[in-house]
Formats: sequence, C-alpha cells, structure tokens
Amino acid sequence: MRDATAIVGLGATPYYKRGASAPQTLEELVGKAVLAAVQDSGLRVRDIDGFAYFAGGFDTALLTETLGIPEIRFSATLTGTGGGSAGAIGLAAAAIVSGQAEVVVCVGANQQGAQRFGSITSAYPATPENAFFSASGLVGPGHMFALLARRHMHLYGTTREDFAEVAMAIRANAVSNPNALLRQPMTREDYFKAPMLADPHCLYDFCLETDGAVAVIVTSAERARDLRQRPVRVLASHHGGSGDWGRSIYWMNMPDETFASSGHAMVARRLYAAAGVEPKDIDTAQIYDHFTSQVIMQLEDYGFCAKGEGGAFVRSGAIRREGGSLPINTDGGQLSCGYVWGMTHVREAVEQLRGTAVNQVPGAQLALVTGGPSVLPVSGLILAH
Repeated sequence: MRDATAIVGLGATPYYKRGASAPQTLEELVGKAVLAAVQDSGLRVRDIDGFAYFAGGFDTALLTETLGIPEIRFSATLTGTGGGSAGAIGLAAAAIVSGQAEVVVCVGANQQGAQRFGSITSAYPATPENAFFSASGLVGPGHMFALLARRHMHLYGTTREDFAEVAMAIRANAVSNPNALLRQPMTREDYFKAPMLADPHCLYDFCLETDGAVAVIVTSAERARDLRQRPVRVLASHHGGSGDWGRSIYWMNMPDETFASSGHAMVARRLYAAAGVEPKDIDTAQIYDHFTSQVIMQLEDYGFCAKGEGGAFVRSGAIRREGGSLPINTDGGQLSCGYVWGMTHVREAVEQLRGTAVNQVPGAQLALVTGGPSVLPVSGLILAH
C-alpha cells in the first residue's frame, strides 16, 4: 500500500457545540463536508465511486442519491467507533489498490441530541456483558478510562501534573486556531480549579462534545498528480490490535501491562514496519485525545518514550508546538478544538503536510494520526508530504 494512494480532497463543516448544529440533519452535515472535499480536490461528484467509514450512522444509499453519484463500487465500515478513524483511510487505500474503486470518500460526523457521548454507556441495554460495568457507576467513557489512568499512576508514578501539561499544551494550540471551540488560554491554576468528574479526570481531561463533519477523498497516487491540491501520500494505515485488549473499557480483563496502556502497541509496530519509518522520523503527531491520560499512554505505545515514561516525556515539554520535539494536536485537538470521532486529526495532518495549517510545523514531512483507544480495532495512519 505504501505510496500507492494519496489524500487529494479535504472538506469540513464548522465545529458546533453539542446540539448547536440544528436544524441541520446529520446527512446535511455529511453532504456539506463531502461537497467541500470534492471542490477542494478538483474532482467532480460523479467521480466518487466508494465510501469508507469507521462507525455506523451513515447511509451509503441515501448519500449516493442525495449527492447524485451515478455508481458505487465500494462501501465498507470499520467497526470500533473512534478507534477506527485512522483505519478508515486504510479501507479506502485498500479498495483503490485492489481495483475495487478509484475515488473513495472517508467521512466522519457527529450530531448529538438528547443522548450525550459523555454519558453514552448509561444508555446501553441491560445485557450480561454490560452488567459488569453498569452497576459500578461507570456512566461514560471518561469514568471508565479513569480506572486505566489511576492504574498508570500507581504503576509508573504518573501524576495529575502530567495530565495538566497535556491539557495546557493542546489548549495553547487552540488559542490561535479560529476553528477551535475553546480559545481561552489555560493556566495550571485553571486546570486544578476545574471540577473533578471521574478521579483522576477533571473537566479539562475530557474532550469536547461536538457536532460537525469532516471528509477526505482518497485516490491513486498516479491520478493525484494531476489534481488541484498537493497530494498527501498514504504511507501506511493499520487497524486491529492485541486480543488481550479486547473490548478494553467494556471488560477490563487485560493483563496489568495492557490495562495501563492505550491498546495500540501492536498496531504501532505493524504501522511503522509498513511505512518503513521509525518514531524519530515523525514530525508531528495527531494523537486521539478523548482523555489526557490516554495521550500519555499512546505516546508510550507508539515508541516516543519508554513504557511508564509518558508522564516525564510530556513534562519535559516535548509535545509543545514551541520548542517541543514532537508537536501534537496542533489544531487544539479534541480537548479544545473539536471532537468528530478522530477525523479532526486526519484533517489537521493533511493541512500540516500541505503546509496550510494555522499552526504550521516548519518543514513537516511525516505525520502520525491515531484512532482512539477503544474496543478493537484501534488504528493508526502515517501520511507523508
């Protein structure tokens, strides 16, 4: 797959605070993002012949009819909710390399109504599987990942100061991004004054609850050379993970080393091997930041520091855009810019490699994108200038 395909189109709606996208429908948000990506690429809507998603909720038949696409040759969904966001690009690339499609749209979108993502597990049906956590007051992912965070603190000495550094570094990027929802500077005092939601996670350890849509268009590297935008090459995309990660926060029966992790270690190894690069080669990383603690664990799983040293790594200033060795989440991430199931990270990586990002990393050549630590499959993506 290496260098056989490229991202050639990028489109997005504004990011809205949860519920503020009404009266638009989810289909309208998706349609607007797709049309913007088509316009950006220089292709036509009728050139689209495939869709690749990473979660349910989108109807290929309705999108095809609404957009006026004459023929669909490929449609696939990667399970795993946010964990599959980076892997959806791999679905598109695989379809193109195998000859099943020529122009594939990857799209993600949120629209939250009465049910908030922050308390989504409280709405799950009463099943034997869900009974393990439903009786324990674990009403949302933030409460469940808090247990992993606390275990990491116990094993490796990670502190809330380290979580604060993640939150502040990412907020500093949002301050200068006009697309970000939270643009007020954050101090250490602001962080520690915030209410505790699920010890050790406070308000600023949680990502935003956002409405919006992001779409990218993938085609062959050969075709990409003749289109409007500088192609962003797909070096590698991998999804899956170790069986002992399993349903992650929905069963918590992992061995100790895996429990205090993001479940990405196996994906990371295969991703680097497929791309032919190492962690030291990455210029910027867009790390799935649904919770600050999981940013630290992903930095470990992707080899930017040793196991258990993620806290010290962020404390050193390494993830800061100014002076850091690995600027992360340069748009403000899901913690401060917007949360669209990880597709905001794909958007930011594309803009960094095009050289058009608001907070441009000078000379960025390689970007890592991760899909959220969640149930298998989790995923990673490496893009190149």
